[in-house]
Amino acid sequence: MKKFTAFVLSLVLVLGVVACTPTNNNTKTYKIGICNYVDDASLNQIVSNIRSQLDKIATEQNVKFEIKYDNCNADSSVMNQIIANFIAEKVDLMVAVATPVAMAMQAATEDNKIPVVFAAVSDPMSTHLVSSLEKPGANVTGTSDFLNTEAILDVMLSVNPTIKKVGLLYDVGQDASTTPIATAKTFLSSKGITVVERTGTNVSEISLAADALITEGVEAVFTPTDNTVMTAELSIYEKFANAKIPQYCGADSFALNGAFCGYGVDYANLGVETANMVADILIKGSKPETTAVKTFDNGTATINTEICEKLGFDYETIKTTIAPYCIKVQPITTAENFED
Repeated sequence: MKKFTAFVLSLVLVLGVVACTPTNNNTKTYKIGICNYVDDASLNQIVSNIRSQLDKIATEQNVKFEIKYDNCNADSSVMNQIIANFIAEKVDLMVAVATPVAMAMQAATEDNKIPVVFAAVSDPMSTHLVSSLEKPGANVTGTSDFLNTEAILDVMLSVNPTIKKVGLLYDVGQDASTTPIATAKTFLSSKGITVVERTGTNVSEISLAADALITEGVEAVFTPTDNTVMTAELSIYEKFANAKIPQYCGADSFALNGAFCGYGVDYANLGVETANMVADILIKGSKPETTAVKTFDNGTATINTEICEKLGFDYETIKTTIAPYCIKVQPITTAENFED
């Protein structure tokens, strides 16, 4: 009897210890589907920072984010299948990296109303993703990398005030390029500057377009936040550098990949803020329809110092010259991707 009593007491103690041992069974898990439009330095940097910020938030809030990630590589059929997979897997929220993915996710969620948070959509109003920046009005909101086109062209003119011919290099199918290109044409024409447009829809076509601009004798090239050109940048930057033609682009990743100057938002911070919006919607219950689109000051100029030297410029002189048109001027050297 004593042995049986001792056994019972031991069992009670063991069960008591087990009962007091904390478990993670009650940790709330949120399923997130992230679709990236294309593999390039800008968009990859955004995804990396979304992931790292969500990891940080998960630890702080004692939740778990189960992330399903895919890249459609600019293929609309693949994009739609990825989105369909997310819906079939019953994700709680989808993240669209770049305008085409955001538009596809918007169409796919008209009935099911799965929240969508976009990242790096240059003009969410003209693409009808939101009713207004302050109150999007439906299940879609996010972060915008809207480009101040006139500001980057002011930077160009500060470097070469007597410029007479400027090339515009872009993909006509990229919604992110529509407004900046129209603005650039109006701005440059008002200054009496000749505009030469060349376009392409893939790396090969963009490379040929770059050759054509060089043949035309342009003195500088402007490219907005165009993902097609971004994908091709490593293939074309030496063409412009060897021809002594500075290329001004709408993101620091272009400068990373060899353009003379990238001007725009901080994409690392944009990724962080996108993750914060995701967390607010999932954890705090914020509604996309009343969550304002996040915009950023985009006056950071990133100068590729290697290209600067090839063009015959002095970095410190360039920095001083363009400083009045920028929030910040920073140097970078050529690489394929940003370091984590």
